[in-house]
Amino acid sequence: MTPIERARPPEPRMPVAPELALRVAIIGGVAMVMFGVIFFRLWYLQVLTGERYVAQANANSVRNLPIAAPRGEIFDREGTPIVASRTTNAVQIVPTALPPAGARRDALYRRLGGLLGMSPAHIAALVVRGRTAVPYAPVTIKTDAGLGVLTVLGERANEYPGVVQQPVSIRSYPYGETAAQVIGHVDQVSEQELKMNAFRGVIPGTIVGQEGLEYYYDRYLRGEAGVQRVAVDAAGYPVATRLPSKAPVAGHSLKLTLDLGLQQEAEGALREGIEHARASGKPANAGAFTAIDPRNGQVLAIGSYPSFDPNKFAKPLTPGEYAALVGNGPEGGRLTDRAVNGAYPTGSTFKPITAMAALEGGVITPEEGLGAGQCIYVSTEPFCNAGHAEYGAVGLVQALKVSSDTYFFETGELANSHGTVIQDGEARLALGAGRVAGVRVGGELIEGDAVIAATGAWTRSFLQAAGLEVPVGAQRGQIMHIRLDAAGTSRWPVVLPGASGHYLLAFDGGRIVAGATRETGSGLDYRVTPAGLAEILSQALAVAPGLADATYLETRVGFRPVGPGIRPLLGPVAGLDGLVVATGLGASGLTIGPLAGSLAAQAALGLPRATDLEPFAPLPEPPGSR
Repeated sequence: MTPIERARPPEPRMPVAPELALRVAIIGGVAMVMFGVIFFRLWYLQVLTGERYVAQANANSVRNLPIAAPRGEIFDREGTPIVASRTTNAVQIVPTALPPAGARRDALYRRLGGLLGMSPAHIAALVVRGRTAVPYAPVTIKTDAGLGVLTVLGERANEYPGVVQQPVSIRSYPYGETAAQVIGHVDQVSEQELKMNAFRGVIPGTIVGQEGLEYYYDRYLRGEAGVQRVAVDAAGYPVATRLPSKAPVAGHSLKLTLDLGLQQEAEGALREGIEHARASGKPANAGAFTAIDPRNGQVLAIGSYPSFDPNKFAKPLTPGEYAALVGNGPEGGRLTDRAVNGAYPTGSTFKPITAMAALEGGVITPEEGLGAGQCIYVSTEPFCNAGHAEYGAVGLVQALKVSSDTYFFETGELANSHGTVIQDGEARLALGAGRVAGVRVGGELIEGDAVIAATGAWTRSFLQAAGLEVPVGAQRGQIMHIRLDAAGTSRWPVVLPGASGHYLLAFDGGRIVAGATRETGSGLDYRVTPAGLAEILSQALAVAPGLADATYLETRVGFRPVGPGIRPLLGPVAGLDGLVVATGLGASGLTIGPLAGSLAAQAALGLPRATDLEPFAPLPEPPGSR
């Protein structure tokens, strides 16, 4: 613009749109609120809660190391310790005190490996694993290394920098294999066990019971771990300082009813018997025994052969060593407790129970002579004394003394007909006002003060008609009958192939019964199946290959009642007076049946019972309570 030009008036400003002004105001307000929140948050952290966070930061510099508690001792009935804990020194490495990585550290690992009988690579791997898991804690290399190793480490400490000895408590079994299966053993708690209720709250690495009494009473024997507090720097390495620690609390001791002297004598007798059996050509590979005081039920001795030394578990086992203890066959290995977990025919050990039930029921008297002859016959089937012995008609005491089979066969026959009236027809419960009035059979009412429903695999359908839902299922059992010509089978023993529950029964005339399958969930399916026959034959031929040439006769099908968890259902039904259920015994019904029948009769008559039937209640709640 030249001096003579007139100055132009300024351009007018553009008016701001109301919408834009509103947006600017909103954005500015949001920004002010955000800065206000940040400011007040910083003020809260710095001023109001600063001291609390300082305390937490200081706590981050302290780590807690568990101190294992000594497990409680286990004593026999006389107070003799049969399981104890002893203190030994563990060889450990403090990672922060090791020489720098390289030739010096490798040389240290070689010297230490030669002393401990371990490879340098294994030692290095243990250090890396331990340092990764807990960088501020010493790493255990070997437990119970021996007095010679500890002496060398003590005298030549300058040759083993970073290697220390730490006292530790380990389990000790002074009698070795004696009662090993019933006592059990201990080991470090596994990841799977930490998820179990039995080990809830247990610190990883804790020694816990794995089998037997060590497992079942672990929460009492284990004690309470102590705490060693260790100060660490920002990198997580320990610093030299002393912090207060919490001492461990030792576990409770456990006193058993076992008699150590009787236990040792019984195990010696079992081994001697097995040696005699082997000397006579019999395949005696295993056995078990139990000695119980009949006056109070206390177990005085119990054992299984072959056994194992639980002291081996004081040190880590290799996979091969553990597999050898477990075994790979159906009969199991040394860890198998055959006295508790084995499946055997009760044989003559059940005769006193049969006699007691018959006496209480008035079926026999102690002086009554029964059992004359070598055999008794049910239809055409003979049931004979062992070795076809002839004891004559004897009283109860003599029958128990000579173990007369025919006496107890005849007692059972008398008991079956004692006060029994058999009535054919379809039975239904007759219900009254909150109680059972009797049973209707073919439309006829048979009144009774109580009804015992021993209806086996048909229990569920029988009681459903009365609105009761009892959890009993049918388990099909297929049983094969074969004949082995020109074979004297009358004196053959009962054969149980392994622990599978199968059996071989021999009768006169070469007849052999092989069974039985256990087909849970089969329902009332009467079919004979190829799978069932294959299972029976595979078990039978494994122990008696000569049966491959036998003549097949027939296969019969039966049904076992099976309760939940293979638990029998026995006792009165809550909320329905006069009804007692006795079923679900499964295959054990042949042996436990007389006792179950006696308890059911006592429950029906309202008599006091020595056995608590609550765990076997047919219904956990009264009908219609939900």
